[in-house]
Amino acid sequence: MYDETVTADAIAIHTDTYGTEPTTVAYAPGRIEVLGNHTDYNAGTTFSCAINMGHCFCISKSDKPGVRLTAADINATTEFDPASPEPLEKKVQWANYVKGVIHYLRGFDVVVDGIDCTFLGSIPMGAGLSSSAALEVATAYAVLSYAGKEIDKIDIAKIGQRAEHEFAGCSCGLLDQFSSIYGVHHGLIHSDFRTLETYPVKLPDDVVFLMINPHVKHALAESPYNARRLSCEKAAAQLNELVDYEVGALRDIKFEDFEALKGQIDPEAAQRATHVVGEIHRVEEGVKLLSEGNLQAFGQFLFDSHETSRTAFENSCEELDVVVEAAREAGALGARLSGGGWGGSCVALVHAVDAEAICAKIIEICKTKHIAPTAEIIIPSAGAIVVK
Repeated sequence: MYDETVTADAIAIHTDTYGTEPTTVAYAPGRIEVLGNHTDYNAGTTFSCAINMGHCFCISKSDKPGVRLTAADINATTEFDPASPEPLEKKVQWANYVKGVIHYLRGFDVVVDGIDCTFLGSIPMGAGLSSSAALEVATAYAVLSYAGKEIDKIDIAKIGQRAEHEFAGCSCGLLDQFSSIYGVHHGLIHSDFRTLETYPVKLPDDVVFLMINPHVKHALAESPYNARRLSCEKAAAQLNELVDYEVGALRDIKFEDFEALKGQIDPEAAQRATHVVGEIHRVEEGVKLLSEGNLQAFGQFLFDSHETSRTAFENSCEELDVVVEAAREAGALGARLSGGGWGGSCVALVHAVDAEAICAKIIEICKTKHIAPTAEIIIPSAGAIVVK
């Protein structure tokens, strides 16, 4: 499943802007993170799913050198040299995600020039649903198809990540790109960021996710994201000195050893690591719970995840906390912030028959707290595709 409406709109806007239909069209979905918050860059594991919203990217040949790029949602166009290794200026920061991908594809002998491009998304910007990774993946799929080339999907994910690091200024892991690429219909993606392996995990037919957006904007490149990453690296290095096995990343510390030793390392690093180590433990236990059909316990892991986000990692905010508590009161099986944090959205696990009622109840409760969220039922969806 892909968003046919946004794809049709992107094609129409491209045709109107450049006077010709695109010859290549690709689509990549956003994602919700279900469990495994900030575990990807700690070599950990995650549960995520691609969603029924995403980005469409269109390309047609141009008679001018360089790349002309239109962001259809903001009606803005810029131009750049795809061979240049320099990020674009801040006022067109939105184009850096695309420029970075096109530039780093050159390292795989995928060279494009003289092209007109348009992108359009259905993912609310700043909602914590990985609009940036969806754009990166859609760009890569479209450019590869236009050039008649193929590369490994893991390399596509790494190119998107590198573009985010070097061109957009956010030291993200690979979770978002993996989710966009490897999504499966009505299933979760279990990703291992040590081995870079993924496999699908089927969800029970009678459950869905809600995406509750309190409309708190966030931008990870401007958040404490990078500082949290440094704290995790510090914790791993200090724990490595205290055990008789190698701790190259927080993934490696045994849960019981961390609990016993966290008082012996830097207090702030220990506080941040409490969340990440707990998340890795919850993901692995969650695999077992889903295989047993124990949704109550799995849902409680979502609540537990949000609690350590709030208290240990401190990447929540007042509005997200209100939404999670409203979801609990409304009868959700579990709820937590989804994504990097410091804004964005919450995800809630609910029985399908209760979804509409719980949506309405969450909104009603939040309004009494002077928050006016929107809520949508999320359909776990397939990953990125070339549409034409």
